[in-house]
Amino acid sequence: MKRDPKRTHGIESSTMSASVRVVRTLFSALLALVLLLASSTSGAQELRELPSPNAGQTGVTAGMAVAPKLEATPIATPRDVPQVSPSEVAIPRVPSTYITRQLGWLTLSFPSSAGERVESLVKDADAIKAQLVDLLGQPVLGRVEVRITPTFEDMCMLAPASAPPPSYASGVAYPNLRLVIISMLAPRGSDGTDLDDVFRHELAHVALEDAVLGQHVPAWFNEGLAVGFAGENSFDRQKVMATATINGTLLPLADLDRGFPADHADVNVAYAESVSFLMFLQARSDRLRFAATVQRVRDGQPFERALADAYGSDLRKLEFQWRTEVERRYSLIPVLAGGGILWVGVIGALGWGFVKKRRRAKAILTRWAEEEAIEDALLAQRAREAAEAADVSDAELVRLSMRGRAQAKVEHEGNWHTLH
Repeated sequence: MKRDPKRTHGIESSTMSASVRVVRTLFSALLALVLLLASSTSGAQELRELPSPNAGQTGVTAGMAVAPKLEATPIATPRDVPQVSPSEVAIPRVPSTYITRQLGWLTLSFPSSAGERVESLVKDADAIKAQLVDLLGQPVLGRVEVRITPTFEDMCMLAPASAPPPSYASGVAYPNLRLVIISMLAPRGSDGTDLDDVFRHELAHVALEDAVLGQHVPAWFNEGLAVGFAGENSFDRQKVMATATINGTLLPLADLDRGFPADHADVNVAYAESVSFLMFLQARSDRLRFAATVQRVRDGQPFERALADAYGSDLRKLEFQWRTEVERRYSLIPVLAGGGILWVGVIGALGWGFVKKRRRAKAILTRWAEEEAIEDALLAQRAREAAEAADVSDAELVRLSMRGRAQAKVEHEGNWHTLH
């Protein structure tokens, strides 16, 4: 039987596709293992660190913060929502070299050199406000001043002297002062700040304060809303949640209401699960219940009672439902990364399957080559016999041989057949 070039190409393409799929599967499996081991050995990827004991600051923090040390005492409130009284602090004036743009509800001040970097804030500001109004179900952000500064030192100069940003901050909000300040440069190192993320984060804090009229909400609710709304460190948060779920180290929400922990790994878990639980509360049709909770807190109900009335279930039951959903979501990871023996078995099976496919394809191609050689010999013999009978030249013999080869194969329903 004559080998069909199209069919041969199809076998080779199929083998190549199978090879690519195996390689991709191996790569995905190894990547998952590396991520899990990395998150397990390092405790948890840093999402948002706290100030060092010598920072000397309380009640203030910033979005997208970076710090090498942790504070010895727990956080009582979100650190970027300082409670300061407008009558007790003085707000420094913006330098005359800054450009100030009045955008209705938003007053945006920035150095002239930052014009390009703040354009996205100007463009998205109204949309961000509309999203927060829709999410919280209340009129928010009636008036906010946002100051963009070149460095951390400049941010400190434009912040209230009695409540300066801590040394690790790249952004800070003062809801009672209707003020947000963001540095374009990280406090340490030379990395630029993601202005869009910090802008969304701090505005979310101010918006929540507006929505509940200053009534108390838990720290996990406040910080989870801001981090989730900004979309900060999504990949890192998933790693932290996966590790904490597998290791059974998720923290009770009641503990987070009293304050975030000071331990490095635990504080990252606190931020990650705060965002996760807030997303759980906002899922699908629960967006209306979420807004109803905010309304009830705004009306003066204690937070837990407001949440229970809005969702028809108390916080403990909601937390149990959320934990069940989280465990189900990450249940595949222990199966994939349950031990070294399992991984060796999985990778070995994938490798053996790849070798078998290669051998099968090679055997098919070899068989076709042998059949083609036999068929070529038969065609050549018939051509010589026909030439001798018709007394044709050698050139004509070659032409007849090629013609016979072409006529000896036909295609029917996708398969090639030899005519005898």
